[in-house]
Amino acid sequence: MTADTATRRYRRACDYLAASMIYLRDNIMLRDPLKPEHIKPRLLGHWGTCPGITYVYAGLNGLVTRTGQRTLLVTGPGHGAPAVHANLWMEGTHALLDSSLSLDENGMTELVKRFSWPGGFPSHLSPHVPGVIHEGGELGYALPTAVGAALDDPELLVACVIGDGEAETGATAAAWHANKFLNSRTDGRVLPILHLNGYKISSPTVYGTMSDEELISYFLGAGWSPTIVDTRTAADPDLDLAEALDQALAVARPMLIVRSPKGWGLPSHDAHGTPLAGTFHAHQVPLEGVTEDPAQLAVLEAWLRSYRPQELFDENGRPFDDLLSLLPPDKLRMGRVPQANGGTVRRELPLPPLAGHRVDAAEPGSNDASANEALAGWLAELFGTTEDRRDFRIFCPDELESNKLGAVLDVTDRAFTWPVNGYAEHVSPDGRVVEVLSEHLCQGFLQGYLLTGRHGLFPCYEAFASIVDSMVNQYAKFLKMSAEVPWRAPVASLNYLLTSEGWRQEHNGYSHQGPGFINNILTRKASVARVYLPPDANTLLHTARHCLAGTGQINLIVAGKQEYPQWLDFDAAEAHCRAGAGVWEWAADDDRPEVVLASAGTVPTVEALAAVSLLRRHTPDLRIRMVNVVDLLSLAPPDRHPHGLASDAFTRCFGTDVPVVFAFHGYPSAVHETLHGRDTPQRFHVHGYHEEGTTTTPFDLLVANSMSRYDLAADAVRRAWDSKDTSAATALIDERDTLLRSARDNSVDPPEITEWRWNP
Repeated sequence: MTADTATRRYRRACDYLAASMIYLRDNIMLRDPLKPEHIKPRLLGHWGTCPGITYVYAGLNGLVTRTGQRTLLVTGPGHGAPAVHANLWMEGTHALLDSSLSLDENGMTELVKRFSWPGGFPSHLSPHVPGVIHEGGELGYALPTAVGAALDDPELLVACVIGDGEAETGATAAAWHANKFLNSRTDGRVLPILHLNGYKISSPTVYGTMSDEELISYFLGAGWSPTIVDTRTAADPDLDLAEALDQALAVARPMLIVRSPKGWGLPSHDAHGTPLAGTFHAHQVPLEGVTEDPAQLAVLEAWLRSYRPQELFDENGRPFDDLLSLLPPDKLRMGRVPQANGGTVRRELPLPPLAGHRVDAAEPGSNDASANEALAGWLAELFGTTEDRRDFRIFCPDELESNKLGAVLDVTDRAFTWPVNGYAEHVSPDGRVVEVLSEHLCQGFLQGYLLTGRHGLFPCYEAFASIVDSMVNQYAKFLKMSAEVPWRAPVASLNYLLTSEGWRQEHNGYSHQGPGFINNILTRKASVARVYLPPDANTLLHTARHCLAGTGQINLIVAGKQEYPQWLDFDAAEAHCRAGAGVWEWAADDDRPEVVLASAGTVPTVEALAAVSLLRRHTPDLRIRMVNVVDLLSLAPPDRHPHGLASDAFTRCFGTDVPVVFAFHGYPSAVHETLHGRDTPQRFHVHGYHEEGTTTTPFDLLVANSMSRYDLAADAVRRAWDSKDTSAATALIDERDTLLRSARDNSVDPPEITEWRWNP
């Protein structure tokens, strides 16, 4: 047989397997007439995109065989999972990792039955599937992930299938410009393959309705070199695709636009006249009711038999040799690319020593410093130690210098490969800081980079991290499931550094005041989620080092970029971070406290310590303990989170029956959620952000949310001396209001606030 005929047969075999996964539980080789008992009780899956994915997969197999090009496939329409499973079974990768999926009838039956079956493979791609770094459940992020995978891997080709429904998303729209960050000398190549089958779930797609001329103009304008492959008019679709793929390797920024019918291979109509092939009715399960409707069952049987499985598989269910001969060499098969199991190629980061970047804090509160500036110096050194390895990057939405991390630009530039017509600083193709004003792209780039074995950091304005809420949700699910797959090795942790915090966004106003990303992270699985609120520079240094050394987690660090008092020296900061929370005995510690003042976050810690000072002046007889929390999840019970403090350590901090007035960086609900399961959590009275904000002074913003030092001190008096004279609380509020009037009259906070220093 000629090679192109073998390719068509190979695609028939994969399409037959994909269709069988959606429908069959038995009689996989159709040796007997199809009966209702051969059909799965629940028909789940998406057929419409499967033939197109197999068409691309087969074409890429040919490219790899001809050229030896190591290729990673990222599949945007993850609901086309049956096609990917079929190809992985044909290439023997499934059997390599799971002997029950052997290349015979038993293995075929197991594969087909296991799809969308309890305890089996889910209906979408997942970490259980070899070769996968992108699930594709939530559409829009395939191309950014592919670009991230290609960065700093010049030998890799990342082919990315993008469905025309996915192409309508904002994240994909932004990603068409991701080519401007790829360096042909140091990065791999990305090959976007826009799959146009014309329809999403129940209506036409925007890109599917565009003419060839419109598509070419659009993507040329975005900097790609697009080639259209139209299976509907080609005399030999496989040959056309092979030629287009070969051409793609010869141009700088290749792109393919593949037109194929929706549900390619389906009958034209079902038993009742509903059109199927080439319509949106092919999107999910095109023939339903087959167990109750004999006419529909007959159509299904005729469709499955049209693939002539006996011509594709021998009597033992093994694909014929002419099909297997089309596969690339074992190590180059796409399901076995090491980068798709990035933990196997990950190297430990050569993290520099922290000591040279420590900040003086010999006396608590005696020195002011920017925590981010201290961290930036250490990160700059890290960039230096990884210069030859090129496996560490920062991805940031144009906020690096704004967040006082600009020191890294002394050792590396902002990556950009497009001509810059005008003035620019620290911009070059070799830069390892990626700044693009799209949080979605930063997240996608970083995910692709991490999942292929590298390391990174995502600094972001706190209020706008929530733009990627759903993306981090999906990634957390990917990590959780990856940890349950024995053959997947852990990848480096995803690290967020949230700065430009809401308590110091009084100048930008309400739109920039939003700490809700913490709440999102707290809803993730305990095995994955971590939240850190270092109160000063030395604690930030230790926290950042810990997070960058870790694997398999999502670490959220919230830190301040402004100059704040420094509380802990280098060694004390390390011990405090290791503990997660602790009593600050130098501030206030009483063996029999009447009230505990606690804090988590930079500004809340300043306000809590200032409240301690106020209480010493107004209520010198009040017995106080001061506690700081750097690891928010240390508050959780240890049976709910691995970082939860043991009961005796928790009691050492918070007592057993004493009221706790807690100054918290974010929404109070985050602390209450974390404390759930602890004894007497009602003792905790959390002050935090209450959605009160505007363009005002910092003190006014704190007062508006009952988070000022005066609010904390007054609450502490009321909670501790519930049955005593609380005139001190009234005096504190009166003093607060006097200072507030001054701030509002003069548009600046009074010296009592701006010049306050810790005075032991």
